[in-house]
Amino acid sequence: MYNTYQPPTRLSVFPPVIKNLLILNGLFFMASLVPTTREFLIDWLALWPLGAPDVVRTAFGVARVPDFWPWQLITYSFLHAGFGHLFFNMFALWMFGVQIENTWGSRRFAIFYFACVIGAAISQLIVSWGVPVPTLGASGGVFGILLAFGMMFPNQPIYLYFLFPIKAKWFVIGYGLIELWAGVSGSQPGVAHFAHLGGMVFGFLLIQYWRGKLPLRPERTMRW
Repeated sequence: MYNTYQPPTRLSVFPPVIKNLLILNGLFFMASLVPTTREFLIDWLALWPLGAPDVVRTAFGVARVPDFWPWQLITYSFLHAGFGHLFFNMFALWMFGVQIENTWGSRRFAIFYFACVIGAAISQLIVSWGVPVPTLGASGGVFGILLAFGMMFPNQPIYLYFLFPIKAKWFVIGYGLIELWAGVSGSQPGVAHFAHLGGMVFGFLLIQYWRGKLPLRPERTMRW
């Protein structure tokens, strides 16, 4: 017999984990606006692939390829390529994450988010082996949150372009299929589609574990 997880009842428009993630991502982006600081952040905190050559030839000569370090499995998620990249990731994190953090509680939400971030990084390392291009952005974690939203609130409408309603479950399935097609076809170079899918897959497995649906079960199951 397993105890049932009891979600918190307090609601917040900016629950603690989401609020702090928004602040941290904003601060890292502001720091990256300084060229020398951005170079340091990219070299040490972006996700660099395994198996890449030490140096590569570019139009400007020979350039050193930074090394992979374990902390990059998390730190890459605080870096973004531009304001649009940051804005859409943080907006989606807030829009889909608020109900989840309010339902699960901040501790469980934080564990889930960073598990998806790490899962996305592992997926990206596998598919980008030897390619000397860094990965950055919170998208892997955000896609995990999107997956959780679709599982928890499958019939809640999401308005495409703020006009056309679609149930969350169909939105998530459709988005996942689009990411899979784009990753396999290579139609959108420069976008880490398999990192997005990795975030969703790891998020799904963690939810199934918490719900007691896997062979290995937690002491307390989560139900909704």
